[in-house]
Amino acid sequence: MRSRGVLTADELTTYRELGYVLAKGLFGSDEIDLLRRAAKEDRALDEHAYAVADGEGGNIRLSLWNHPGNGIYGMFARCRRIVDSMELLLGGETYHYHSKMIMKEPRVGGAFTWHQDYGYWYQNGVLFPLLASCSIAVDRATKENGCLQVIRGSHELGRIDHVLSGAQAGADRERVNEIVKVLPVDYVEMEPGDALFFHANLLHRSDKNESENPRWSMICCYNAARNNPYKESHHPRYTPLEKVDDAAILEVGIKRFGDDASDVAWLNKEEDLSAKSLDAGKTG
Repeated sequence: MRSRGVLTADELTTYRELGYVLAKGLFGSDEIDLLRRAAKEDRALDEHAYAVADGEGGNIRLSLWNHPGNGIYGMFARCRRIVDSMELLLGGETYHYHSKMIMKEPRVGGAFTWHQDYGYWYQNGVLFPLLASCSIAVDRATKENGCLQVIRGSHELGRIDHVLSGAQAGADRERVNEIVKVLPVDYVEMEPGDALFFHANLLHRSDKNESENPRWSMICCYNAARNNPYKESHHPRYTPLEKVDDAAILEVGIKRFGDDASDVAWLNKEEDLSAKSLDAGKTG
């Protein structure tokens, strides 16, 4: 399957109305096959992965890094399909805030509680919710293996207080219970190569992986350049992002296959303060 281009005018309208838009087939099968193979054979990705308890007896495994680099992960995060789309969504120049690989293995991949990304990132000195994420399906995502769930239109609610629930920070549960009475919950099932663009204030969660199939996804997060954080944190302040042509994914990815760890700025568990900053009322 061939890939497609940046978000269309209709897709931008959908994003603004719903807080998210699913770009079907944003990446071709050859591109996503390369990403899957690279990620699942990447020893550094595995070595830097850590588990986060979901409070329900499961664990979510993820690897996190700040700067995109020049390997296969960087080619995805820097390609025009994503970055030009992000500039349309955020209304101007954007930079790479961080990326992560979510690894939900069969039968053991844990759940994510309801949360907003800005509920975390607010603590990092980011004044406006001018951030968005692009979640790329590495594996097929279904209800059975814990696909993303979103509350349609919840980006219009503004930032909701987040509190620790086990090792995760989640949105105020009483408020979420009322929100789902008035706004619908959508299950976002995805094929490999599909990409979900979503607002930093969109409430989202996922269930455990109860299936026999893995669900890996790579999530690239971006901040508007004009929304430069006012203080240092574990995610970067404005750093100019050098875009690459879409063809670079295959050209550079194949050339550098197996060598991605050399230029990835991994963020280890002790450095990931997004949830910890909420503990005991700390502000990051």
